[in-house]
Amino acid sequence: MQEKVAVVTGAGSGIGLETADALARQGTSLVLITRDPARGEAAVARIAKNGPRPRLFIADLSQQAEVRRVAGEILASTARIDVLVNNAGAMFSSRQVTVDGMERTFALNHMGYFLLTYLLLDRILASAPARIVSVSSGAHLSADIDFDDLQSEKEYSDNLVYKRSKLCNVLFTRALARRLQNTHVTANCLDPGMVRSRFFENAKGAMRVFAQTMIPVFGVTPAVGAKTAIYLASSPEVEGITGQYFLKCKIAAPSTAAQDDLAAERLWTESLRLAGLQTSPINDHNDSVSPKERTTCQQQHR
Repeated sequence: MQEKVAVVTGAGSGIGLETADALARQGTSLVLITRDPARGEAAVARIAKNGPRPRLFIADLSQQAEVRRVAGEILASTARIDVLVNNAGAMFSSRQVTVDGMERTFALNHMGYFLLTYLLLDRILASAPARIVSVSSGAHLSADIDFDDLQSEKEYSDNLVYKRSKLCNVLFTRALARRLQNTHVTANCLDPGMVRSRFFENAKGAMRVFAQTMIPVFGVTPAVGAKTAIYLASSPEVEGITGQYFLKCKIAAPSTAAQDDLAAERLWTESLRLAGLQTSPINDHNDSVSPKERTTCQQQHR
């Protein structure tokens, strides 16, 4: 990873910090994005002890203006991007609406991935061979997607919307990988396992009980949880592998809902609309979903 540049989101703690630190130890130049300045500075200090001093950018990736601003700042200061690790995510105990009018879990956990990737993609393509790694979760296994209620206005629970956002991560990866065929840029996602981190600190009710009782017993450390993200970002063993879901550094089967390419295409289209984007950043001629299938998809998911 010498002379490589990696952008890691949610890098102030947990999986993001461990991923960034491990990549720095391999000689990677790091660009860190975090919402909390204090945690960001602490991460920079830790990582700089073992590798190149990272550059730190502060942004709330649940807000599209913030995503656009930080993407612009990175592009203005970063000549190449060899790896993008989409990791920033959260669970919120009550329904919150962002300034963009979106439910906050969906806005951060899915749209943050989608829009940042979109905005950085030309630079990533120009740096090929390159990799896009998105942190999903095994929580997606019991989720479905409701295109009539993407913002969870009809039904909300922290667990439900979190699981759906992680399903979105897998569907996004499938649609992105299909569009990146023949570009030498790969896109994969992963389940880090149950990780003992700050993730559940805002949980309430049943999720708080789960966090307090199950995670301390069965959860792994952030360093262990980060292993698959580090593997996908840096290992020569996955060179050229794309569109896959990984668990414990091995390809695993996502849920049936996560393998629905029609739903993946519909989500891509909806995400473009929600971000106010007119076109895909890459040619859709690589997309294997036909116009007829897209129509069928829209009918099925109404």
